[in-house]
Amino acid sequence: MRELLEAVAAGDLSPTEAEVQLRGYATTDAGRFDAAREQRRGVPEAILAEGKTPTEVADLAETALETTGRAVVTRVDADDVAAVSDHLDDADATVDHDHRAKTITVHGVDFDPPTLDATVGIVTGGTSDAPVAGEAAVIAREMGATVEFVEDVGVAHLGRVLDHLETLRDADVLVIAAGREGALPTVVAGLVDTPVIGLPVPTGYGAGGEGHAALDGMLQSCTIISVVNIGAGFVAGAQAGLVARAVDDARPS
Repeated sequence: MRELLEAVAAGDLSPTEAEVQLRGYATTDAGRFDAAREQRRGVPEAILAEGKTPTEVADLAETALETTGRAVVTRVDADDVAAVSDHLDDADATVDHDHRAKTITVHGVDFDPPTLDATVGIVTGGTSDAPVAGEAAVIAREMGATVEFVEDVGVAHLGRVLDHLETLRDADVLVIAAGREGALPTVVAGLVDTPVIGLPVPTGYGAGGEGHAALDGMLQSCTIISVVNIGAGFVAGAQAGLVARAVDDARPS
């Protein structure tokens, strides 16, 4: 404790960094940032922009950068992007905005990203599934996995799936994003021996157009898959990242 206080007094450690070492989280005006989540759970903490003001998003991103060396922000809009970019303009960091996935990732110059000897396949039924699938890809990549995309292979034409079967079978884990009736994960899971994570997307028409039909279809799958909530790209990417880490740990060094 004394060494920690002396480091703060000497200016070698900020009060925020000291709080993280003591409590595992940092307290800000916008809320508490769980800086210890990656060490505790294996998944980096992400800042959900929805429901927050751009200023709150930017403040939390700055805190994340200060305490972990990076920031991951999901569900951003143009105002969030502008606020984070302006707020971190003088920071020694790179800011990357994925317009389609609606994410921002910030890496400090000294940040050493994790690397895993494992591949996560991100599969979409159609182009409309890309934003949610992209969020999953960003999280899996931030956890160190190699990400391979197989896009627009919906079951309306099974030939599109079969054309990429070798790539699907080579992946260590698959995240399959699909809307409408959500059949794609079931079809693919019957063709591969790879773990499949079904990601229902709120696309389509009529009664099932908000993702309920896709969710129900995946939950009722007659092949073995796991399923996350509607539109839960972060959760699917994190689950895939944890599988990828287990695969990496099991491989001979």
